[in-house]
Amino acid sequence: MTSADWAWRTSTYSTDRGECVEVADAPGASAVRDTKHRDLGALFFGSPEWRAFVDAAKRDAF
Repeated sequence: MTSADWAWRTSTYSTDRGECVEVADAPGASAVRDTKHRDLGALFFGSPEWRAFVDAAKRDAF
């Protein structure tokens, strides 16, 4: 499966200053990519790793 096979959506953590990422989910996995550089690929995570990533992003955002 490549990043082109995923259903991407803009993250709710994206800003109007151009700091945008897209996320996609599949059973047991999630992915994130930069909206300005989609051609560079994406980072893919298993469910436990994705949860840890989101939790860390929430803690560090404020």
